[in-house]
Amino acid sequence: MKIRCPDCKEAAFLSDDFSIVKCDNCGFDKTYGEYVKYVAYKDPRYSDILSDYK
Repeated sequence: MKIRCPDCKEAAFLSDDFSIVKCDNCGFDKTYGEYVKYVAYKDPRYSDILSDYK
């Protein structure tokens, strides 16, 4: 599945089992949980979801 890379805004790949998010364009590579935290800290609109990933 493709999702938006939080760093370069290009298409990143989300594995079928939702375990890894990887962007071939900029090298972004994190687990899905790390990705959610990264996006939430980077964009204040998503800060309310941080409590779900402690």
